[in-house]
Amino acid sequence: MGEPGHPDGCSRVVGHGAVLTRGAPGRYARAMFPDRRAARLLLGVLAVVAAVHLLTQLIGSSGLADATQVLLMPLLAGVLWWQAPAPRGRLVSLTLVALGFSWLGDTAPKLADGDPAFLLMVGFFLLAQIAYIVAFLPYRRRSVLHVNRPWLAAYVAVVAALVAACVGGAADMLVPVLVYGACLGTMAVLSTGLNPFAAAGGAIFLVSDGLIALDAFVPGFGLPAQGFWVMATYVGAQVLLVAGVLRERTDADASPMTTDAARAR
Repeated sequence: MGEPGHPDGCSRVVGHGAVLTRGAPGRYARAMFPDRRAARLLLGVLAVVAAVHLLTQLIGSSGLADATQVLLMPLLAGVLWWQAPAPRGRLVSLTLVALGFSWLGDTAPKLADGDPAFLLMVGFFLLAQIAYIVAFLPYRRRSVLHVNRPWLAAYVAVVAALVAACVGGAADMLVPVLVYGACLGTMAVLSTGLNPFAAAGGAIFLVSDGLIALDAFVPGFGLPAQGFWVMATYVGAQVLLVAGVLRERTDADASPMTTDAARAR
């Protein structure tokens, strides 16, 4: 599905079935580097903190890993906040809400142990996924729900396979696992409606949470450096989702909007 063309007759990027405009690759590359000073500074700090955190995951320094983990989402939210000045609109505001719930999902479980800690994590990340779903819903007509539909079957197959693998070991956690899996898959599908950045972020988020579920519920599953891979994919996914949101905001400011995009803002 396309959108109205630019005045020069080129098509703009739209969702997972995107057609790149002339010069679009350069614009997409620049989307990862904010042009506002405060946002650039926070992105640099985020890169350093993320690198330290991933290193601590590899060397097993749990205290430093915990301390750096709780800084990740506030720093990323700061990048989004400063790079997208007011009026921020619906998409940016809901993404900030999702990052806030993600921070709670990173932080609250450290205050509990065992099943309560796991449920706190799942609960807050479920709220984060719902916030992302509501944020991305206006772009659904540009997603794999309507464009390049064979990709939809791939998303469904991945979520179904993940749930099937975890059902046997989920026991009392089965209902939360099913609900969270459905919301995670929905978020990943809807993220394809924004642009390739957001689509990649949604897919990688699915991988990251899939690794957590397999480790928790599948006996014998043991990925070397599990914590490193979970956090590397998690941080990468969130950064790509934010980049996708910023790219969509920039594109919407620079070109005519569909009704869906106008409502989203």
